[in-house]
Amino acid sequence: MDIWEQLYLRAKEEYRPTAVSPFVDAHHVVCAIESENGEIFTGFCIESASGVMALCAERVAILDMYRHSGQTVVRRMIAFRDRPPYGGGSGMPCGACREFLLQLSQRNRDTEILVDYATRKTVTLGELMPLWWGDERYEKGEIR
Repeated sequence: MDIWEQLYLRAKEEYRPTAVSPFVDAHHVVCAIESENGEIFTGFCIESASGVMALCAERVAILDMYRHSGQTVVRRMIAFRDRPPYGGGSGMPCGACREFLLQLSQRNRDTEILVDYATRKTVTLGELMPLWWGDERYEKGEIR
């Protein structure tokens, strides 16, 4: 079993679309990430009628990683709804998730994101965000 199958199976455990209340839905998008040291963490999206309170599966998985291990570097990521990524834009993190990854660690430019499960095609976060506004701050060593 390769790492992508491991990640897929772990994320799939979280897939169970649920109406939490008349205003909140959860578990309809899931994610698994492999941290720098090889641990796997999972997350699921939770969305409310007020979009500003929503959290994507990717950010929930990253927060789970940080909470349990203190790590900030993600090696690999898979996210999907009812089936694994199948090409095109399926499985791609939203802009907020991309931004969070880059702000968490400059090394996350190398994060592999699965584009197509069948072919194991990936793209790096750096390819998705080639001219990121925060690079200058990292180069200057500014930490806040």
